[in-house]
Amino acid sequence: MKKFINLMAVFVAVLLLAATPLLAQPVPLRADQLDQLVSRIALYPDPLLAQILTASTYPDQIPDAAAWADGHSYLHGDELAKAISADHLNWDPSVLALLPFPSVLDMMSRDMAWTRQLGDAVLTQRPAVMDAVQRMRRRAYDYGYLRSGAYVRVGVYPGYIEILPVDPAYIYVPVYDPLVVFSRPVGGVVVSAAISFGPPVWIAPALVPFGWARAGFVWPSHVLLIDRQPWRRVWDNRLTYVHPYERPWHPEAPRVERHELHGRAEVARRAHR
Repeated sequence: MKKFINLMAVFVAVLLLAATPLLAQPVPLRADQLDQLVSRIALYPDPLLAQILTASTYPDQIPDAAAWADGHSYLHGDELAKAISADHLNWDPSVLALLPFPSVLDMMSRDMAWTRQLGDAVLTQRPAVMDAVQRMRRRAYDYGYLRSGAYVRVGVYPGYIEILPVDPAYIYVPVYDPLVVFSRPVGGVVVSAAISFGPPVWIAPALVPFGWARAGFVWPSHVLLIDRQPWRRVWDNRLTYVHPYERPWHPEAPRVERHELHGRAEVARRAHR
């Protein structure tokens, strides 16, 4: 009797497993669809863009992270890092990296369909996503909208355009209308204020453990870097991939006081007071 019950249990388990639909890999998006998908973030500085792309692959964590960031938007720099540590937040470091940017998390949370589609594209066709970013940047540059200024340095190289913060310790989130900056100027007149910037976000040394040691891209080879390491999460390994952070985040992580990318952080912080 006991053997029969065990066999029935196995049989039921097999039936339940067979009835559970497998999550199929999303259908690849066309180039024009990818262009539209990345248009709202294509002009973000490379370090911030890298964090958004990786965080979008954890869409289930975004709403809670957005709510936490909104509730702590009055905290910045070291104080924000202390609050993150005190609350023992267990989201992926790529999501934690966006907590200093409540407006970005709010944008992602308010349009979860877009966030999920972006995350799926990052996991399944990352080189094509990066190519789409480059097409949109080239368009904005050719139309006269994307230029270096007080907050970002625009580097134009054969085959790609990079956007870096003037001071790595401060990142400004650009504000723009994709319908304007990616369209040919009417009458050839470029709207000078088409791209503006939000307030500075200080990437304090205490935030370095959240993937900010180095985040960006090696554009020619389609490599996305987080904390100096190539980020290799794809669709097939998405459930098991653990990124090799140089400074893995955990709630009791020791505070990092200084990093080579943030050598001017204290001087810059005083200058912005």
